Amino acid sequence: MYRYIGNKTKLLPFIMDKVKELIGDSGVVADIMAGTGSVSLELRRQGYSVVASDVMTYSYHHLVVNLLLKESPGFSKIIKKMHSNSNSYEAVLDYLNNLTPKKGYFFNEFSPEGTPENGLDARKYFTSENAAKIDAIREEINNWTNLGYITKNEESLLKHTLIMAVNRVANISGTYGYFLSKFNKSSLEPLRLTSIQFDDTENVNHTILQGFAEELSENITADLCYIDPPYMKRQYAANYHILETVARGDFPTAVGKSGLRNWWDQHSKFCTKTKGLDSFASVISKMNCNLFLISYSEDGLFSLEQLVECFSNLGSVEVQLIEYDRFRSNNSLLPKQLKEYLIILRK
Repeated sequence: MYRYIGNKTKLLPFIMDKVKELIGDSGVVADIMAGTGSVSLELRRQGYSVVASDVMTYSYHHLVVNLLLKESPGFSKIIKKMHSNSNSYEAVLDYLNNLTPKKGYFFNEFSPEGTPENGLDARKYFTSENAAKIDAIREEINNWTNLGYITKNEESLLKHTLIMAVNRVANISGTYGYFLSKFNKSSLEPLRLTSIQFDDTENVNHTILQGFAEELSENITADLCYIDPPYMKRQYAANYHILETVARGDFPTAVGKSGLRNWWDQHSKFCTKTKGLDSFASVISKMNCNLFLISYSEDGLFSLEQLVECFSNLGSVEVQLIEYDRFRSNNSLLPKQLKEYLIILRK
């Protein structure tokens, strides 16, 4: 399972039932803070046309796979160079899995044998072996991209696959804000790219955007907009900085003991008490959409009363409460049960 705070996989039946109740079996649904893309994928499966967006680059790659692909792209240029007759995607993954490990950026910044550029102690996000494998695979994908050997969709598929592999072996409690002092069982497993299962639902004019919801909303037209915003002070750009680095294929300066990248270009106002409600109002008022379904956790920065007061200035409001098992980092003392607010706003 993808370790990701706010992942709505457990709530999908409730969300889909509400979408169907509100707009029927078809229509355009905007998913403007799509995260891992689980809601967008289910909307696709249910036959809706999806406009999905997020500010994070890793989310963009997940969305390409979840919304635009029904089978593996051909990787024709790479397969030709490999002289392979086997399944293209499988052959490419096999090639990447067997690359000679390289002691590069991930090895130096995120493994116990590395030497961080800032001179601080070595970090333990990955075993040294896995970090070196990540370096080799990243370098090859970057080379293929720069040389034009893979298409945009092929790049997204490979980065999506690598992100999933990285997430399986990361030595973390739940997010990448910091690493564990000792390697856990899953982090000791060798990193391996494994093929994904494609969804064969027909593509019905899905659109993928990257950027802040406040800036994209005025150019989006939808029958229903689903909003699942970040709800804590801790920024997703910080919590998942390593996945963002994998997605971008870059080599940012790793800052401090935890090795965070500079993430302020993806800082979300929804994570601040001073600007979060204004951001809600901005998105809702500017979008060419009259019906909104907002998902918000009881653990969030804003109380239900604050949210209802804000939304009541924009239209009529209904609220439904859902209880479910929360996402918890290892050894978390938080209660197992959590309430989620499903808020319906009609402008």
